[in-house]
Amino acid sequence: MELSMDILVKRFKDYVSFDTQSDEDNDKACPSTPGQLVLAKHLAEELKEIGLSEVELDNHGYVMATLPANGMEDAPTVGFIAHVDTSPSASGKDIKPQIVKNYDGKDIVLNAEKNIIFSTKAFPEVLKYKGQDIMFTDGTTLLGADDKAGVTAIVSAMEYLVQHPEVKHGKIRIGFTPDEETGRSADRFDVEKFAADFAYTIDGGELGGLEYENFNAANPTITFHGVSVHTGDGKGKMINALSMACEWQQMLPAGEKPEYTEGHEGFFHVYKMSGDVETCTMSMLIRDHNREKFEERKAYLDTMAAFFNKKYGEGRVEVKHHDVYFNMLEKIEDGNMYVVELAKEAMKAAGIEPDVQPIRGGTDGARLSFMGLPCPNIFTGGANFHGRFEYLPLESLKKAGETVLQIAVGAGKLNK
Repeated sequence: MELSMDILVKRFKDYVSFDTQSDEDNDKACPSTPGQLVLAKHLAEELKEIGLSEVELDNHGYVMATLPANGMEDAPTVGFIAHVDTSPSASGKDIKPQIVKNYDGKDIVLNAEKNIIFSTKAFPEVLKYKGQDIMFTDGTTLLGADDKAGVTAIVSAMEYLVQHPEVKHGKIRIGFTPDEETGRSADRFDVEKFAADFAYTIDGGELGGLEYENFNAANPTITFHGVSVHTGDGKGKMINALSMACEWQQMLPAGEKPEYTEGHEGFFHVYKMSGDVETCTMSMLIRDHNREKFEERKAYLDTMAAFFNKKYGEGRVEVKHHDVYFNMLEKIEDGNMYVVELAKEAMKAAGIEPDVQPIRGGTDGARLSFMGLPCPNIFTGGANFHGRFEYLPLESLKKAGETVLQIAVGAGKLNK
């Protein structure tokens, strides 16, 4: 089973022509930006055109569709999920993709007019794709492979199965979601309506990536309450909320920050702070793969708050905890490792060596796994996501689509 490169490239270019950058500050609307709904409508129509059934688009930009079983009606239902939005970290408007044919391993001039150079010294990982065709931008926007490459892989695989009825498979469900980059896409995902026995998010990075272990994540908010007094008369009276916040930052374990950690190592991270002498608010991330250590990190902040309140007065520091997602590993290991083994076998059948790594982050699949839908994450082929030096080796995109095909066929052979 081999997908057409020309069709994949044409489809991907079509999708990235839509401006779907999400807005993390707009939590009142879903989708957070109107462009996402435009692409969702386009996808719903395309899925109908290629022959899928039960195509539905709701008011929030969630698309679901079905490819009925073909010869394997008793097989479990497998789902494939991708998101339509692109990161708020870089512009996704007027993307100008360009393909470097037979990449020679040298630096690439992305934009001569603006002197934007893709440097192999800055991004040496690209050298492993020497000799391949690679898609870049013109250096002024992101590319959007995260996750329009995933959407492309899924739609192209479904089109292939419709056009090749000799390939037998079970029932397949497709889901496209908005606002994944804001962390809110699983909020309105109807797992019961999706009605899959298990699924995969096609939302990973480079070739061969298979992820079923992610961080436990909490985003606590720390509020410091000070006392503002005229600086000329502040001795013994003023309590500077900003100073307390700085002291708080310095008390966090020095080596347990993102810039010093890797692999399974967790961290504390202060990523935003605003306020004045009277009141200061700090936004933090707590991440750890180990659930027990994760809970200990949250408790550590409570201990710090107690220390500050004893030092500066009761109620000066408040910690508001907010759990975001948990490590899907505990759900996958709980009787669902077959979904991982199926993905591994599918990759091998597509000529790919699986690269299993823990995610130093999270995916929709993490939340969906805790909502009752086991959902590991599969590669899309892209790299340098969320920035203007993003790129997509085209052979990797093709392999992503062919991995979806092999999973679909392999799932049909499982016992329900």
